[in-house]
Amino acid sequence: MNDRLTELRRRVRDGDHRRYRQAGPPDLVHECDAAGLSWPRRMAHLTRRMCEAERVVLEPDERIVFTRTIPTIPAVYGSGDWAALTAGRTFHERGQLNNICADWGKALAEGLEGRRAVALASRERLADDPLVVDWLDAAIETIDAVETLAARYAAESRRRGMEEVAATLDRVPARPPRTFREALQALRLLHAMVWLSGHHHVGLGRLDQYLWPYLAADLDAGRLDIPAAEELLAELFISLNRDSDLYPGVQQGDNGQTVTLGGTRRDGSDGANELTRMTLRVSRDLGLIDPKINLRVTSSTDLDLLRLATELTRRGLGFPQYSNDEVVIPALVGDGYLPGDARDYTVAACWEFIIPGRGNDVVNIGAVSFPYAADVGLRAGLAAGDSWEGVLGRVAAEIRGEVNALVARHARLLWAPAPYYSVLMTEALESGRDHAEGARYRNLGIHGACAANAADALAAARHLVFEERAVPPATLLAALDADWAGAESLRGRFATEGPRVGNADPAADGLLRWLYDRFADACETAGPIPWGGIVRPGTGSAMYYLWLARGPEGLPEPVAGATADGRHQGEPFSANLAPSPGARVAGPLTVLRSFAAIDYGRVCNGGPVTMELSASVFGDAEGIEKTALLVRAFARMGCQQLQLNALDAATLLDARAHPERHRDLIVRVWGWSGYFCELPPEYQEHVLARHLYSEAAG
Repeated sequence: MNDRLTELRRRVRDGDHRRYRQAGPPDLVHECDAAGLSWPRRMAHLTRRMCEAERVVLEPDERIVFTRTIPTIPAVYGSGDWAALTAGRTFHERGQLNNICADWGKALAEGLEGRRAVALASRERLADDPLVVDWLDAAIETIDAVETLAARYAAESRRRGMEEVAATLDRVPARPPRTFREALQALRLLHAMVWLSGHHHVGLGRLDQYLWPYLAADLDAGRLDIPAAEELLAELFISLNRDSDLYPGVQQGDNGQTVTLGGTRRDGSDGANELTRMTLRVSRDLGLIDPKINLRVTSSTDLDLLRLATELTRRGLGFPQYSNDEVVIPALVGDGYLPGDARDYTVAACWEFIIPGRGNDVVNIGAVSFPYAADVGLRAGLAAGDSWEGVLGRVAAEIRGEVNALVARHARLLWAPAPYYSVLMTEALESGRDHAEGARYRNLGIHGACAANAADALAAARHLVFEERAVPPATLLAALDADWAGAESLRGRFATEGPRVGNADPAADGLLRWLYDRFADACETAGPIPWGGIVRPGTGSAMYYLWLARGPEGLPEPVAGATADGRHQGEPFSANLAPSPGARVAGPLTVLRSFAAIDYGRVCNGGPVTMELSASVFGDAEGIEKTALLVRAFARMGCQQLQLNALDAATLLDARAHPERHRDLIVRVWGWSGYFCELPPEYQEHVLARHLYSEAAG
C-alpha cells in the first residue's frame, strides 16, 4: 500500500470519522402520520429523510467518498399503530429485507435514471392499480433522494476544489458509469443507501463479474494500469469498514458485507479474471475485516489462484471461504433454481447460497440441534428397552419435530415494503411489485447444527451399549443424568472408544450422513409455506454451536445436556462441519473424507467444513502449496464448502492478556471475521479453544 492508503486505513481503524456523527436520526413518526402516508411511502420517506439529514463529509485525500453520519434508523410507525399493523404476524430479524443481494450489475449498467425510466413505464402500464402506483411512486421518491444526496456531495467537492470527485459524482449513480472509478463510486453510494434505508446484512455479490467490464475497458484504453486500479479498489474496501460499527449483528464484523469471486458464469464459462486476483491481493494487503471474501472453485481451478487465496488465510483473515461449484450448482438446480440463476449464485452473510437480484430466501430461520435430537432419542430408547433401530426412529422423529416447529414459527412472516432496495433488484420495478412480495425465489433455510457431536454420541452408544454390550443402558442413563459426575472413567470411554467423525470411519460417517438424510426428509415434508417455496436444509451452525449448548435465555431451540460423546453439559459443540472438540483425528484429508459422506444434493443451504490450521503450516512456499492442494482435494472429494483458519494459540493468549498489542488481530468467528480483541469473552474463549485443539490434534 502507498502512503495515502496507509493513512486512510489508519483513520478508519482509529475511528477518526466518528467525529462527524450526529446525535440521532430525524423523528419520522409524526411526519408520516401528519401526511397520512401508506407503508411503502413511509419507507420511501425514511430513505429520503435519511439522505437529507446526512452531512456531506469529504477528506481532501479521498477519491471514493461517502461517510455515514446518522448513527441509527428511526421508526416510521408509533408503537400502537405498529402493533395493530403487525398483529398475528411474525418477523425475521426486524422485518426488513436482509441477507439478500441486489442485482448490482443491472443497477450500475442502467444507472438510477435508467431505473426511473423503468418505474415510470410500469406506472403507466399499471395505472389502474392504485396500490401499484403508490408503491412505484415510493420507489421513484427513493431514486430522487439518492440522486439529490450525490448532487450535494458533487457541489461540495467542487467548492473544495476536488474536481475529479465532483466530475465523478456529476455522472454517478444517476447515469451508467464509464470508468472503473465511476463504477466504484456508484457502488459505494448505492450500497450505503441500502443500509441507510434500514436493511442489514447487505452483500456485494459477484463483484469481479459486474465490475470487470469497467476495469477491462479502462485497461484496454490505457486509462488505468493494474496498480492504479488496485489503489481505487483498496479505497472502496477501506470505505466499507468506515461505518461497520453501526451495522446490526452479534458483533462488529457480523454484518454480511461479503463478496463472491470466481466460479462459473451464467453461460457456463469460467468467471475468474484479473479482477478476481486483484480483489484477493487488495484484501490480503489491507488486512481488514470487510469485505469478507468467498471464492468459488471447481476441481480444476488454477493452482496459482488457490495459492494466492491461501496467502489471505496465512494473513489470519479467516477467509476466503471456498464453495464448490461442481456440488452447489447441481444442488440448486435440484431445488428448483433455474440453471442460469444457479450458476450466478453468490454467498450470503455467512455461507448460504442466494441468487443476486432474484432471491428473497430467508436463509437462516434457525437450527435443528442434532445433539439434542440424538440425546432425546437415545435416552428415551434406552429407557424403553428399544432396539438400535428403535432408537434411530426416535431420533428421526425428534428431528422432524424440530423442523416442523421452526417452519410453523415462520409461517406468517411479514416484510416491510422495500422501495429503495427493490430499485436495485432484477424484476421488481418491471413487475410493479415490491421485492419482498415478488421475488422469484422465496424459500426458507434451516441448518442442521453440530452434526459431528451427534454422530459421535450415537456411534459411541451403538458401539458400547448395543454392539459390545459393555455398558448397561441404565448405567449410561444415570451418568448422563448426573452430567458424568462420579463416572469420569465411563465418560472417558464414551469420549475415546467409539468411532469419531473426522477419521474417515464408516461407522461414524454413516451416522453423519443418516442424520442429514433424515433432516432432508423432514424439510421436504415440512410446511406448508403459505407463499410457496421450499425448506432448504444446510450444514452450518452460526452462533448455534454455543447457543444450543448453553442458552442464551429465551432461545426457542432446545438446549442439550450432557451427551453420549463424553461431553459435559454446557461445553460447546463444534462449529459448522468440524470434528467434535477434543476428537483425535488423523489429519485434514480424513476430515474431508468424513464430511464428503454427506449427500450435499439434499442439504444445499451452505455450511462449511471448518478447519483450524497451525500458523506454522504457512511458513514457506511448500506450506502454501500444500494448502492450495488441500483446497483442490476438497473440491475433488465432492465437499460443498470449506473454511480454513490459521493462527497460533500463543498469539491468541497474548492478545487476551495484552489487547493493546494486537488491535488488528483478525479471527474467524463462525461465518464472519472480527477483531479478536473486540469480541465478547465467550467468543474469545471458543476461538482460543479451537486453536488449542487444532495444535494438540495436529
